Amino acid sequence: MSKRKRQPPPDPAPVDAAPSPTVVFDELCARHADALVRQTFLLTGRPRLARRAVVRAFQLAWQRWPEVAADPDPAGWVRAVAYEHALAPWHRFRPRRRPAAKGATPEDRALLRAFLELPASYRRTLLLHDGVGLGLYETAAEVEASSPAAAGRLMHARERLAERLPELGLAGRSPVRQGELLRVRLGELAAAQEVRVPAPRTVRTRGTRTARWTTGAAIGLAGLVAAATAVTVLTAPDRYAPPPRRPAATSGPRPAPAEARLTPALR
Repeated sequence: MSKRKRQPPPDPAPVDAAPSPTVVFDELCARHADALVRQTFLLTGRPRLARRAVVRAFQLAWQRWPEVAADPDPAGWVRAVAYEHALAPWHRFRPRRRPAAKGATPEDRALLRAFLELPASYRRTLLLHDGVGLGLYETAAEVEASSPAAAGRLMHARERLAERLPELGLAGRSPVRQGELLRVRLGELAAAQEVRVPAPRTVRTRGTRTARWTTGAAIGLAGLVAAATAVTVLTAPDRYAPPPRRPAATSGPRPAPAEARLTPALR
């Protein structure tokens, strides 16, 4: 009786390899960059600043990719960095122009002007809640405020827009309806803006160069500080040398100078 040959076990099903960081980053950039530029434009009214802020945020995300990849919301991480950069105080010292809303109707331009007149904290809260569509809790977390504080900013921002632009139809509406109306109007204004963002590969390359330059500059600065410290240590005296003492003052009349002791004939 012949023995049966054992068949080898079947090969395990191939497991799809996880996509590389470059692939994931490029998808994130391609999916969200345009929308983030439009959102940041609404915050600032300055197209170039909005573009720079978003590109800078994606470059920083690539430099810190392990941290960003582990974040539950990588797009939210990039958005927060872009908003922070766009609203940084030092941008106020640059020459400002009138808000450039291309392709917008007069009503949309009036909305942008009124929106930009709001305090920065109001703008950011209103944009996140009514423009992006985040909930109140998520909005408060992103602006680093309590939920009551975020709700207060949202309410006051809507009230100011209702007073500034009665044609929006916000007055007398419920908060939910106000949010819906503003979401539509802000979305139309943002969608009308032309967006030009570098390709994801370009963003990654520039981000890597910036990181290398920053690292090199930090190393160079540390070397200069170390050299200056060494020079100071080598040239400094090794012990304390007290200053010379002044002669003690003596009592009594001072001797007359030599010129005063001469006779009148010799002067």
